[in-house]
Parts: sequence; structure tokens; C-alpha cells
Amino acid sequence: MEIYRIENLSFAFPSQERQALSDISLKIQSGEFVSICGRSGCGKSTLLSHLKTELTPHGKRKGDLYFRGDHLMDTDQRTQASEIGFVLQNPDNQIVTDKVWHELAFGLENLGTDTRTIRLRVAEMASFFGIQTWYHRNVSELSGGQKQLLNLASVMAMQPSVLILDEPTSQLDPIAAVDFLETVKRINRELGTTVIITEHRLEELLPISDRLIVMDEGNIIVDHAPAKAGEALHEMNHPMFAAMPSPMQIYAGAGENGEYPITVKEGRQWLDACYPERSRDTEVADLKSKEHLGPAAIQFKDVWFRYDKQGADILKDLTFEVKEGQFYCIVGGNGTGKTTTLSLISGLRQPYRGKVLIHGKNPAKMSSRELFSAYLGVLPQNPQTLFVKKTVREDLYEMLSGSKLTPDEKAGKVKGVSEFAELVPLLDMHPYDLSGGEQQRAALAKVLLLEPEILLLDEPTKGLDGFFKEKLALLLQELKAAGVTIVMVSHDIEFCAKYGEECAMFFNGSIIAANRTKPFFAGNSFYTTAANRMARHVWSDAVTVEDVIERCRTSKPQVSV
Repeated sequence: MEIYRIENLSFAFPSQERQALSDISLKIQSGEFVSICGRSGCGKSTLLSHLKTELTPHGKRKGDLYFRGDHLMDTDQRTQASEIGFVLQNPDNQIVTDKVWHELAFGLENLGTDTRTIRLRVAEMASFFGIQTWYHRNVSELSGGQKQLLNLASVMAMQPSVLILDEPTSQLDPIAAVDFLETVKRINRELGTTVIITEHRLEELLPISDRLIVMDEGNIIVDHAPAKAGEALHEMNHPMFAAMPSPMQIYAGAGENGEYPITVKEGRQWLDACYPERSRDTEVADLKSKEHLGPAAIQFKDVWFRYDKQGADILKDLTFEVKEGQFYCIVGGNGTGKTTTLSLISGLRQPYRGKVLIHGKNPAKMSSRELFSAYLGVLPQNPQTLFVKKTVREDLYEMLSGSKLTPDEKAGKVKGVSEFAELVPLLDMHPYDLSGGEQQRAALAKVLLLEPEILLLDEPTKGLDGFFKEKLALLLQELKAAGVTIVMVSHDIEFCAKYGEECAMFFNGSIIAANRTKPFFAGNSFYTTAANRMARHVWSDAVTVEDVIERCRTSKPQVSV
């Protein structure tokens, strides 16, 4: 049965000549699991927003959308509210009450559901999603993963026939993201709910998808089963192939022909069939971090921090240092203290015990002008906090308002950073009208205009497509070569493994392990790359996709499959 039918849908935002959607035609069957991907700004989120009228953005639209055979515009709001569930990218944007139990009941209350049914549905959802242990807690106490799970449970309490998710794992750590997507898979498999999801994390998503739709500049360029879609992108030599799961990229890079593997399991089976099993003859580099020469840019000495006097410690006896010109990556689960650590470096908070130093100075005792004009550039976790003007262009110029540059020099800097961040066609748009990935690029552009000595990045690759990640990585490498110190908090394991110089893992408010990137990830079970999980039994020190492809090309396969 057909649940959605889209016919010749085109859409442009107000005052924009460029179409965000261009002549989209699409059918989605009931019970399907459909994943949509593409470069930032390709129209993914805009397409999803058209699937529920109350979320449809203002602008010029042509074409028709049908839901269960009826025109979507003729489907009443109550039916849409109960039948079409929507989970947003940022979990905080969807939560409206202060208690977990009330959030679960809120949607049903608004539909006028009777009390007995509400209690039954809420209890059922709490059990299905494993929420019982935090059922009575304040929403403000939840981690990002718990908040997103609560949003999903609250939507599912209304028993929708279709579940739409817009990059729901972008703010979750890798393990929480896998758990969340596994729950979505259960909803699709056990309840028969149609799932339509946009994501940049395709490693875990494609194995559970029935179809992969790839968009580019408002058009659908690929619509196939996942393995076939990956093959089509590779044949097109399209940049989005870099976002496909590691087993796909390795298989293609090794020059193999046949059905592309999607999962780590399928990739391992292919390696086992093609390449001789070998002992760990290539020793992983020493597990102690090699010394990075040069003075320290950032130092933490026995740092303890808590938000409330009577509250729990967030940072516990934290000691580490980052050398000048080093690219230092921090990984770990949600709520382990990573973002708090960045706030101490930027002087926003002070420890109640221990010392935090930037080039030997306490950042909390430095004036904002001295700290941010001479030393720091900070990209926060939520890029919207940097936007203060009505257009992207004005926001970029605002960053240079206190400088002594001439108007021509300012214009040159804004032009250069706009071209790098691919913002030129977006300069006259309101920052809040941009997609998540576009907002991330605009926020990064603002920070780069400061030309900081130390760059603090909190989830800089969130919402970015694989193509722009490569571009960002090149810039970070150029900055590092110029002596800029980079500290990056990230859940993007693949990015850290490929480009980071040293990695540290946070757990329970402290660093439990730190090492040079390759030996750090080669020694982990879960906090490592898909490429390493796939090939570690053959080549123990192969961490990135490029590492495994190189080994495949230089090792003689036993057979071809």
C-alpha cells in the first residue's frame, strides 16, 4: 500500500531564485524503511518538512503531495498529528514539558485521548523504550541520547503510521547513536511503521534500510537498494560515495566486482575469502603517547569542577596538556565532561580545584577582548548561539566589527571565508533558515574570521556531508601547519582517526586513555573505526579506509569473489 506519493514537487525559499527542491517525484510504500542522504543543503530536510503541513516552510511551491491516497493539504491537522510522527535534529527543540512522564503523555493529552488510554500507552512506551528507570526524572537531567529517545517514545505513543526523522543522531555519541537506530529498526520491524530518515551516519543506517535515496542540489540522483545505490554512486564518481559505509569504500577501492558489502560482518567475510588469515605480525605502535615537541598551549593540572556546590563532580582530577600546533581530539560518551572541558579552556567556567592555563595564563582572569582577539576561537556545540544578525552576510561582518581593517580588507576576508565554507548563495538568507549542515558551516566561517592561535571545536562535523568534511580537514591541516593549536571534541570517530594527531578518551570526568591516533584506535573494541573492526583480524594496525585499501592492493588475494 502506498503511504506517500509526491508528484513534481518544486520549492524555493522566499527571495531565493535557487530551488531547494526541483521537480521531485517519489513513492513510498507502507512499512518501508527509506533513508535519504546527500550533501549539506541538497534539500533533504526541506523535503522532509513538506511531509507534514505544519512544518512546511514558507516559500514558492509547485507540485502535489498525497498521504494514504488523499492530498496532504486536505488531510486534517488531527490526523496528521496522530498519523505522522516527526523527530527533529536537536532533541531540545522538541521537548515541551519538565518531567519525563509528562512528555510521554503530552501529545496524547493534546489529541484529547482519555486518561485510561493515556496511562496504558505511556506505560507501554516506557517499557518498550526502557525508560522506566528515569520515568520520574526532570527532563533537564537527561543526556542527549536519553532526550532523543524520549522524543521518539513521545511520538510513538500516538501510534503513527509513519515516522519521519531528520538527522536524529547528529548530537549523540557513537554508542548512543547505534542504540537509537536499533530502536528505530525495532519500530519498523515489529510495529510495521514506515520510517523515512535523513542521516549523515550511514555506517549503521544502511544495513537496516530498504532503500537509499541520494539527493544533490534539490534533485534525486539515486534511488535503489543500499548496495546498488552505493555501486551507482561509485560508477558516477560522485562525492557522496565518500559517505558510504567503510566496507563499500574498501571493496570498491580494492577493485573488486560484485555485490558491495554493507556491514562489517559482510566485509570481514569478503576479506576472509580473499586474503590469507595472518597473525598480528604488524605490531601496533607503542601504547604510550609519543612526546609532541614544543611548549604547552593548554594545561590542565588536577582540575575538579561541578556546576552546583552540592552537585556531583563533572570533572575529576583532570590532568593533561596540549602542545602548540597540535591537533588534539577528545572522544567519549555523552555527559563525560568533554564540552565542560572546552568551557574551562574558554574561561566561561572556573574549576573549584586545580589550574587551567593557556600559554601559562588563567583564561578566567583574562578579559574577553584579550582572550578572544589574541588567543581563542570557539565553535560551540549549538551553532545557532553564534548568530546575532538577520543575514549570514551581516553575521560574518559582525565578527570583524571591532577590527582595524579597512572596508575593502573586511570585504576580502568575508569573501574568502564565504567561498571556502560554500556560503556565497546563502549570504542573504537568515541564519535560522539554513539547514543544520549549512548553519555549521556558517558558524565555522565566523570563528575562522578571528584567525585564532587556539581553535576549540565542539562537534565541528555534525551535520556535514563527507565532501565538506574532506574540505574542512584540509583547512585544519593547513591551520596546524601554520602553528594553530586545535582541540576538537567529536563523536565522529572516522574523522578523528583519519586526521587527528592525538586522541584522548573521556570517561566519568577524566581522561582514561590518550595516545597517538593510530595506536589509540587500533587498541579499542567499540571506539574505533568500522575499517579497523572489519580488518583487524587480518591487519591489526589498519585503522582508516585508506589503510585497508592499501593493504588490499599490496597483498595478493587468494581468490576473487
